[in-house]
Amino acid sequence: MAKLFDCITEELQEFIATQHLFFVGSAPLSPTGHINLSPKGLESFRILSPNRVGYLDLTGSGNETSAHLQENGRITFLFCAFQEPPKILRLYGQGYVIVPGSPEWDAFAPLFPALPGIRQIIIADIERVQTSCGFGVPLYEYQGQRDTLVNWAIKKGEQGVQEYQQQKNLTSIDGLPTPLSNLP
Repeated sequence: MAKLFDCITEELQEFIATQHLFFVGSAPLSPTGHINLSPKGLESFRILSPNRVGYLDLTGSGNETSAHLQENGRITFLFCAFQEPPKILRLYGQGYVIVPGSPEWDAFAPLFPALPGIRQIIIADIERVQTSCGFGVPLYEYQGQRDTLVNWAIKKGEQGVQEYQQQKNLTSIDGLPTPLSNLP
């Protein structure tokens, strides 16, 4: 049975802290646009207050979430327990993107690990917090975080990552601009 909360309670914060994986969902306003769902890890998620969260976003092959946030701000986070006890947690909110060099960057960047390949920080003000049973989620054993993305960024180097972002991360698959397209 689903339960609603006004905020991310201490119990839910503890649940989030034990999860090694979370999912981010966003969508464009266009009914023919592509809905995005991205898995995230690398201990990049932070609870900033009972109604505000953020995560460090590393360079990847697409940049859908930031394009959708720039267009309409809608974002959903999903956490699910892969060990006992079962639980699913969804955080619904309005988000925005902080890019390196922006006025807010210096305030938020120290809250996250300094990983190679940093692209941006996603911040979301949470309007709805909802749990559900999670009885249908299978059990999995956590083995560790992959180092592939971090090693890719190290190999590319800072300049190579920036060039990759310029080639692959300026628009969404539906042609929406991302905040990176506004950088010099």
